[in-house]
Amino acid sequence: MGAKAKKALKKKLKKTSSSQLSISRSRNESSDFLPLEGGPGMKITQEEDEPIKNMATVLYIGHIPHGFYEEQMEGFFKQFGKIKRLRIARNRKTGKSKHYGFLEFENPEVAKVVADEIHNYLLFEHNLQIHLIPPERVHPKLWRGVNWRYKPLNWTEIARKQHNKDRTVEEQQQMIRGIQKRDKKRRNRIKAAGIDYECPDLIGLVQPAAKKIKFDEEDDE
Repeated sequence: MGAKAKKALKKKLKKTSSSQLSISRSRNESSDFLPLEGGPGMKITQEEDEPIKNMATVLYIGHIPHGFYEEQMEGFFKQFGKIKRLRIARNRKTGKSKHYGFLEFENPEVAKVVADEIHNYLLFEHNLQIHLIPPERVHPKLWRGVNWRYKPLNWTEIARKQHNKDRTVEEQQQMIRGIQKRDKKRRNRIKAAGIDYECPDLIGLVQPAAKKIKFDEEDDE
């Protein structure tokens, strides 16, 4: 054999030995146990069989009956655990309940128990709908105004002040034009219906002209 052939054989031997060493190392690293029947070791695959821990603490509560408001809801749900926040959706104009709300417990396990056990609970002829909300789906403005209590407005008093307020001449004329326009529409509807009826004239639409008072001039003596 020539010198070139010897060098080529040495290179091949080095490659095969290095590959065998790497295979044996990988087998030793991957062999966590040896089977009873012999053979290469097998690695135990550690799969994530552990269930994901529930971290949701916010509950959606739907079908809330009339009369079951913040105080009553807090008194009912605090028997399960400590309540962190509570909010019922209300109409901004009237302050009436929209029959759904949100509740947050401090302990996620308590929230899960409530969602599982109180869901479809019959209360005042309403089945409560309770669902867990994942933390990533909780809106940042969900608890906006949670401690705010709505005070209903006295719309009768507001309408009275609006009607009796002091008006300028232009505002008074604009109001009269609106009354005349609505009266004309009403007369047209009555006429279109085939009803022979003469609507009485509105009182106060014609404003009397201002009288000019002349004073007798007294001659200065």
